[in-house]
Amino acid sequence: MKKNTLHLQILGGMFLGCIFALISVKLALPTSFAVNYLKPIGTIFFNSLKMVAIPLVFASLIVSIASIQDTTKISRIGRKAFLMYASTTLISAIIGIGITNLVKPGSFISTQTRASLLALYGHTVTQLEVHNHPKLVENGPLHFFTTLIPENFFNALTNNLNLLQVVVTSVLLGIALLKVPHKKRQPVLMFFDGIYEAITALIRMIMQLAPVGVFALIASLLIELADHQSGVGVSEVLYALLGYVATVIGGLLVIVLLLYPMILRVFTNIRFIAFLKGIYPAQLVAFSSSSSSAALPVLMESVEKNLDVPEEISSFVLPLGVTVNMNGTALYQAVICVFVAQAMGIELSLTTQCVIVGNVALSSIGVAGVPGSALVMTMVLLQSVGIPAAGLALVLAPDRLLDMCRTVVNITGDGLAAVVIAQKEVKNC
Repeated sequence: MKKNTLHLQILGGMFLGCIFALISVKLALPTSFAVNYLKPIGTIFFNSLKMVAIPLVFASLIVSIASIQDTTKISRIGRKAFLMYASTTLISAIIGIGITNLVKPGSFISTQTRASLLALYGHTVTQLEVHNHPKLVENGPLHFFTTLIPENFFNALTNNLNLLQVVVTSVLLGIALLKVPHKKRQPVLMFFDGIYEAITALIRMIMQLAPVGVFALIASLLIELADHQSGVGVSEVLYALLGYVATVIGGLLVIVLLLYPMILRVFTNIRFIAFLKGIYPAQLVAFSSSSSSAALPVLMESVEKNLDVPEEISSFVLPLGVTVNMNGTALYQAVICVFVAQAMGIELSLTTQCVIVGNVALSSIGVAGVPGSALVMTMVLLQSVGIPAAGLALVLAPDRLLDMCRTVVNITGDGLAAVVIAQKEVKNC
């Protein structure tokens, strides 16, 4: 498969998946084919990308850091990454609050629609609250920092939810290798460099299946979503929540089409169209899988090959971004908080909305890069400002589709940070 046509083939797979799902739903075909045959194919592709994420991050970080031999450069890159991630996340949350106050989508929800959605999804919210909420609120405000260092590093390597632990430990190990004499350090670097090369070769093999995998993911997702509504058509639910959906998508477009190009123009000499072309394959994988972790291997390869980002920067900035940079998620959470308050007739003062912005910016760091993980954290945010968690039921219907959109915004922001930092480092050299 030619590299320059890969993104077109992935896009074709996505388009065909949508067409197949629409025909299947329109003709009321049984969902058994999608569940038994299409979904497993999509799951294999999805799991294959998640499978290589941790070993790729682990090996590439150690090699890139131990090869720099300049800890001040590592510190400089880290400061720039955190500053950019923190500022864009905060701005995204403010955009979410502002656009929701402007559109007021909560006023579009009728009493009847609200009651039906609460009845339909109330049980799901209760399950989320029972199983996840206590684990989040029992810990203190500094609990996040205690989770950065794993009790057992090998256990951390077995779970993609622990990617930030892998990043921190790999960075520490890479710095420690700088203290080891060159004669003893070199065999270790050669070992991990060999692993890195093998993983990148495996990624290229996996991406050969991308068009088929994306087709299966999209088709099975839409067919199952339609079936899950239990007689309530997906289109009807989306029409009922049109104001909310339009607000979230509008906010995401503001980030992608205004905020990101502005940052790119100020800090780099790369045109935004060229930037999008460079990371297009990763965006398509992110959209179809709703997982930043699954898109990470593709994103790393894309920025290195297409946008000339050095491996030592991409291997540090991108894994960090996947775990702490959630611009799309921050906007999404801010919109939900204000939207649910509007729909339930709760007035939010300016102070409360400022608290929401701060909480969203901080909590988005803890959102794992896997599908649906933002829901649990959003439930905690609602309760933190006195909004009933049951209100989350109002937004569950279109959440899976919006999850796909905000994941694209998340990984686009990660790629943007890598490009900006790479150009800044070139100027410093």
